[in-house]
Amino acid sequence: MSAKILLVEDDDKIRDIVSEYFTAKSQGQFEVIKASTGEEGMEYIEKEKFDVVLLDVMLPGIDGFTMCRRIRKTTDVPILFLTAKTSEEDRLYGYEIGCDDYICKPFSFAELYAKVNVLLKRTGKTNDNQTLNCGSISLNTVSLVLTVDGKETELPPKEFEILCFLLKHKGWVVSRETLLNRIWGDDVFVETRVVDNHVKNLRKALNNAGRQIKTVVSKGYKLVD
Repeated sequence: MSAKILLVEDDDKIRDIVSEYFTAKSQGQFEVIKASTGEEGMEYIEKEKFDVVLLDVMLPGIDGFTMCRRIRKTTDVPILFLTAKTSEEDRLYGYEIGCDDYICKPFSFAELYAKVNVLLKRTGKTNDNQTLNCGSISLNTVSLVLTVDGKETELPPKEFEILCFLLKHKGWVVSRETLLNRIWGDDVFVETRVVDNHVKNLRKALNNAGRQIKTVVSKGYKLVD
């Protein structure tokens, strides 16, 4: 199940770990957009469409409760609070203003991931098109089954994530730096030649379809039909 998730959390460590965990656990199917303040989170809400919103309650500036009330004026997107507020009164207030679920800090990342999946299944929030296609390459975003020239194909984890990202942005020039940040994370030092090596392996694994991945000199890669 593919999903675009907004995470509004002022703790840098929690933001980064949740993003990395969700990306790895979903094999790149969950895209986590991070915001550190309520104001930044509202800017994202006004510009983009999300499948789930994860909200810290105690945020600088606009707090999570205020964000929830504002979000509910325009959308029914599932909202899950991440909070250190554990009293029954706080939880009931959250439900009253429109949240769908709570998880209290400190929390298990596996439990948070499970709760998000429950919300997605409950609301049926999946991509309109469950299959990403480009030329002879086809990826079902629900079953994560990849077919090349009609034959089911398996890839190593990093190659799979790179292909998935290229499929989601087919026809776009994707820089090596973008792939490093989205696949490995921006807090992990990896040289750009590592991306080149994984793309080389990906092309080889795709056989003839590997020619669909074009090198754009000095810029990066582009997946074409």
